[in-house]
Amino acid sequence: MIEAKDVSLRYPDGTTALTNISLRIEPGEIVYITGPSGSGKTSFLKLLMGIEYPSSGSLQVLGQTMSKDQAAVIRQLRMQMGPVFQEFKLIKGRTALENVVMGMRFLGLPTKQIYEDACIALAKVGLEHKSLAYVENLSWGETQRVAIARAIARKPALILADEPTGNLDVENALNIMDLLTSLKDEKTAIIITTHATHLIDSSTEGKLLQMETGSICWERLGSV
Repeated sequence: MIEAKDVSLRYPDGTTALTNISLRIEPGEIVYITGPSGSGKTSFLKLLMGIEYPSSGSLQVLGQTMSKDQAAVIRQLRMQMGPVFQEFKLIKGRTALENVVMGMRFLGLPTKQIYEDACIALAKVGLEHKSLAYVENLSWGETQRVAIARAIARKPALILADEPTGNLDVENALNIMDLLTSLKDEKTAIIITTHATHLIDSSTEGKLLQMETGSICWERLGSV
């Protein structure tokens, strides 16, 4: 599903964001990427989404080589991804349901199916009773759940959650982590970046990658 070999990323201003990243992530895996701010977590997700491209090395995501000359194909590839952004990117003045639906318009599905799938996604995150509420009237935790519903409604092969527990108290942060991991199945891989290492303990299922200054320092498999 994802295979990186000696991947580095340097920005035009000369900043090196990632250095010689090599890893393999299989369908159905849950992967936590931890590390302090500036360690390269978000930059790595940008590579996976095709927002940035490797400066060197090779990266394959869902069978597609991620490179500038494949930009048109990669735009189509994003339809198989469900991103959950730090800043949510929800649209104010729209309901929770409308925000989820808007994230599915580009899939080319019948309108009835889009609304049905959006309602199912909101139910999965426990917000079916808030589907007609405007997002600006929701709590921070509820807004986060709308963002997750928007990501999973398209039934992606890859869920990418960038610091999904940021600005949440411990209880709500744990709820969000539990929610994300509950979405795992044999086909969907879930990658979660977080600096909140206290949310990950020995009972946590999945793979844990520790990043520092753009490199993977260590990796654990199985239960974290």
